[in-house]
Amino acid sequence: MADPKRPSPAADAGLMAPLVRSLGAEIEAQKHVDPFQRSPTFVSLLVPALRVINAYFGAEVRGWEHVPKRGPFLVVGNHSGGAEPADLYFFLLRWIEERGPKAPLYALAYDLMFGNPVIGPLLRWSGCIPASPRNARKALARGAPVVVFPGGDYEVFRPWTERNRIEFGGRTGFVKLALSAGVPVVPMTIHGAHQSTFVLTRGRRIARVMGIDRLHVNVFPLIWNIPLGLMPAAVPSVQLPAKVTVQIGRPLRWARYGKKAARNQAVVQRCYDEITHAMQLTLDELDAEHPYPIIERLQALSPTRLLAQVPAWLAGGTAPARGRIPKRSRRGHARL
Repeated sequence: MADPKRPSPAADAGLMAPLVRSLGAEIEAQKHVDPFQRSPTFVSLLVPALRVINAYFGAEVRGWEHVPKRGPFLVVGNHSGGAEPADLYFFLLRWIEERGPKAPLYALAYDLMFGNPVIGPLLRWSGCIPASPRNARKALARGAPVVVFPGGDYEVFRPWTERNRIEFGGRTGFVKLALSAGVPVVPMTIHGAHQSTFVLTRGRRIARVMGIDRLHVNVFPLIWNIPLGLMPAAVPSVQLPAKVTVQIGRPLRWARYGKKAARNQAVVQRCYDEITHAMQLTLDELDAEHPYPIIERLQALSPTRLLAQVPAWLAGGTAPARGRIPKRSRRGHARL
């Protein structure tokens, strides 16, 4: 979050000023709340909802063998889907299925969301922590993996025409974090998720004029809302089903550069270029494999195809079993 003592020129002007000040004060207060409140019981309760979301998008997670058996490590993903992104849910469900709900996993999330008295606690119980280098370092120091989407609002609200581009916006904080902590970096490339929402513009100038950049919100995106038409992204909309493919890549071992390399801009830029280039190549390959994610998913959801799968499910086929939490995980024996 930006320093509330140094607001943007428009932050204290206009109709938005009271709201900006109120939210700013609440977010500042949330900085003093313990962010590490992850509850394995609550995480277990999330599984049915996670399965529904994954089924809606036909999510397929590949390359799980590249996920280290033990932490700490950093999972770096591209961010898609507008105001209702499901990127974390694809990885989280597979994590629970493979490692169990007790295996610690944290994800960096918008600090603005923790200012909501209802959503904030739910995020903490699920393992989300306010995005900051300090919180990320603490999570890694606990030996836990951390999921981060460096592109943040810049990438998640990229125009639909740029849907197949990795756009971290030059943000290198995650590279410095990985170098200083000496942890492996696991690339996670997600294809198809951004096709579910038609983002027309980021609206960065609008955000500055409204003064909401004071809340670490640098965009005021406009989307083609279904079913309402042209609307701000904050207005809830129906996401189109789009075939989602998640490709997890081989860990990048930047520890060879040494922890002091976090202060070497040349090394930081080299690492940034390495991961963004690798993820862009993967995204291009996934796009060539699934050029029309919406059409592909709609065809898979057709009544004819769904009915054709019922006999296999009733006979105990592999489809339902894929979603079960292993018995060892339910007993909590799984370890990082």
